[in-house]
Amino acid sequence: MSISPLRIGVWAPVHGPRAAWQDPAEPFDASWPHNRDTVLEAEALGYDATLVAQHTVNPHLPEKDQIEAWTAAAALAALTRRIEIIAAIKPYLYHPVVLAKMALQIENISNGRFAFNLVNAWNRAEFEKAGIPFGAHDARYAYGREWLGVVERLVSGESVTHAGESFRISDYKLSPASPVRARPRIYLGGESEPARALAADLSDVFFINGQPLEDVKAMIADLAARPRRGAPLAYGLAAFVIARETQQEAEDEYHRLLALAAKDAPAKQEQAARTDPNVVMIRTFAKSVRVGTNGGTAAGLVGSYDQVAERMQAFHRAGIELFMLQFQPLRSELRRFAEHVFPRLGRPATGTPAAVASPRATRIG
Repeated sequence: MSISPLRIGVWAPVHGPRAAWQDPAEPFDASWPHNRDTVLEAEALGYDATLVAQHTVNPHLPEKDQIEAWTAAAALAALTRRIEIIAAIKPYLYHPVVLAKMALQIENISNGRFAFNLVNAWNRAEFEKAGIPFGAHDARYAYGREWLGVVERLVSGESVTHAGESFRISDYKLSPASPVRARPRIYLGGESEPARALAADLSDVFFINGQPLEDVKAMIADLAARPRRGAPLAYGLAAFVIARETQQEAEDEYHRLLALAAKDAPAKQEQAARTDPNVVMIRTFAKSVRVGTNGGTAAGLVGSYDQVAERMQAFHRAGIELFMLQFQPLRSELRRFAEHVFPRLGRPATGTPAAVASPRATRIG
């Protein structure tokens, strides 16, 4: 397997802290200034990407703030110069023509640094309270497959005529196209069979939730064995990091956050009631005690600086190209990681890392 250079990203704080919502070291802040300043600092420190998760209402604490992903991504694209901006998208929320036009606009604002991450929605309340259809699990993926097939062709500059189950489009072409490459990069997350099949067919990068190395290897092997047109699929991994001078210091911080997270149990029970029980990743998360979202510390990136770097290198050798990391307290840990772990990964503590690679020039699927 040919592996691309290791890249490191950070989740934008679109709905507050990732580990515990009552941490005195990380007061709740999902504001635009906090998101803006976090991403600008990440870029200055040498991080390669940021992921802007999409929710219309805060999925953890509905009474709290929530950044809107696509307007925020456009603003970040205008303010930054090098970092890749990845905006998540739930297909039911936007018609494919509208979303494709938005994606191409942000691609132009960023001069070719934009990507979108298709995710299958899990928070029923976000849709049902708005009167937006929320289909069964596999129905949502069938809708997403048709939706993404249209979007991928539109952002690639094609004139699209399409008659499908959900959309009818006639001779539609969007301009301007990407200024520097074939189209924006497409990420896709999910663990079910429909998610894996769609990733193999139509995405550039498959996002894996935080899991032990052997489980990640098995998932990559499954995806890599599937038929596919064009370049091989690349892989990203979400993970919560706790890195310290010693393993004991890291474990002490892990237990501090775990104890704080326990205080959020009532809110998490309410969240579970709003969650589609058929979402496969929810069953995966239930297998482990962890800190953070999207698998969090299940990836094992808790330890000394040397241990965390060694484990990341092992994931990289297994095929992980991009690590999308979570920290708490976010800003200080962002700096700590850049100072102490970046050099152990063979990159400077600060500076300009390798440029983001362009997706293949030919259409996928």
